[in-house]
Parts: sequence; structure tokens; C-alpha cells
Amino acid sequence: MVGSYDYLSAALYPKIPALPKLPPNAALKGTTMPKARYTFELPEHKVDYGVEVAIKNLNIDPQAQRTLNERRAQNIADNMVREAIGSVIVSERADGDLYIVDGQHRWRACALAGIPTIMAEVHHGLTQAQEAILFLIKNRESHKPRPVDEYHVGLTGGVPLFVDTDRILKKHELALGSTSTNGVGAVSGVLQIVDRYGAPVFDRTLTVAEDAWDRSAETWDGMLLGGIGMFLGRWGDLVDDKELARKILAMGTAAKWRSEILSQSSRGGFNNSGTGSRVSTAYRLVATAWNKGRKAENRIEA
Repeated sequence: MVGSYDYLSAALYPKIPALPKLPPNAALKGTTMPKARYTFELPEHKVDYGVEVAIKNLNIDPQAQRTLNERRAQNIADNMVREAIGSVIVSERADGDLYIVDGQHRWRACALAGIPTIMAEVHHGLTQAQEAILFLIKNRESHKPRPVDEYHVGLTGGVPLFVDTDRILKKHELALGSTSTNGVGAVSGVLQIVDRYGAPVFDRTLTVAEDAWDRSAETWDGMLLGGIGMFLGRWGDLVDDKELARKILAMGTAAKWRSEILSQSSRGGFNNSGTGSRVSTAYRLVATAWNKGRKAENRIEA
């Protein structure tokens, strides 16, 4: 049974029923989360460790690197302890040129501080795409790049996760990086949908969102896409996308959905106010929308 109407919501949206209230700590029931489908791989190749290289001989390939933050580099230079600089990761290309794969801010800091050389881990025989993959591998656990930088580097590297994501976004005439009528700002959330459930589910997610709410900045909100994507990823074989879009719209605009998700997540306390909790709340609300008007035996237990 759908929860009671919220007085304020009913006043503001007299023709649209208020979204149902859900217990903030309600456990999700359903299939287990699928394992990631995408991995980063490199061929075996020669690597030289502890090589001293001249700062002036190192180059940057912006397609295989994150954006250089000059302020960060200056801060490193101002507080540098030379003995603690460590090694940068370098690729020696076929023509002998040296390109930094990881450590460009330390390299730039050394240049600003007037330090002529730096120790390096030098990789040989890599293509530009493989350099990009090496960068992603080196940054997976620590000093992780901004999601949008990781996305663009991943495209350069031809990593299937990023290539598949880009293909679906282009199909829907969307760009990734900033939220707008034709742009999705939730980079990590989008990549998570593709990684966990695959590109076809991401394609369906965008279609359902647009069918429900048309094209607007609110339509592409990361929480909403995450909730729809999780629902389709778990129960897609049982769901008709057109019907799902109609039922989602019947429960409110994208802006109203977003407001209700934030409200319900915040009521769950500090530990339930993060992005993961908000996506889980969105998922439960999508399931509620789908189940509305269905007989008990035909409902999806989420």
C-alpha cells in the first residue's frame, strides 16, 4: 500500500500524488550485485627502475594525463622535501622521447623549484593508449584523478568501460562532465551503471528517464539515473520500459523526485546521507512506482 500524502507536497502538487515514505534503513532485497565487467590490461614490457632523468627532457601528453593544476604544483614546490619526492612514472616512446605517465605535479614542482633531475620508473614499448591505461592502473587506489579526467584518459586508452559509456551518451546526444539539458554531470554514477550492469542497461536508463521527464538538467541527475539503472540492472528482464517511464512520471517531476530522495536520505541520519544511500533510496522509489496498482504476486520485492 502506498504511504500517506504529505500535506505540503499535496498543496504544492495537487494533481500529483506525494512520493511514498520508506523506512530510512530498509534493507534491499533482490539479486546480488554483479561483479565489474571491465578491467585494465597491459602487455608485458620492459621497465627500468631508479633511473635519474633531466626535468627538461620530460614531456606531457594531455590526452593520457589529468589536467595539470598549477596551484597544486606550486604548493608542492613551496613545501618540497627533495629526499621525499619519490619517482615519477615515465614512458619512453619509440622515438626516444620521454612522456610522464604519472607524477606530472612533482615534475612541475621540481621545475618551479629549480631542481634539474628526478628519479623515474621508465616503461618501454607502450602505445599512447597503453600509457593511458597505465595511468589509470597507477591511480586506482590512491591519488585518484577527477572522474572526468579519468573518463577522458580512459577514452584515449580505448578502455571498454569508457568507450561503451561514450557510445551510449552519443547515441542520446549527451555529453559527460557538466549537468545541463544535454549534459550529465554525475560522471562516477554513470560509469558505475555501465560497470555494474553493462552498456545496454545504461542505454535503457537514459531512455526511461527521458521518456518520463523529457530532456532537462533535472532528468540527468545522478541519483535518479542511479536508481533507475539499479532497478533495470536487477529486474530489467521483468520490466517494460515504456510502462516504467509512465509510472515514474505519475509519481512526480524529476525535481520532485530529487527533493524527496534528499529528504528521505537525510532522515536516515549521517550514515545514510551519502551518494550510495541516495541511489538506494531512488531505487526503492522506482520499485514502488513500478509496483503501484499491481497484484501482490506481480510485484517486485526491492
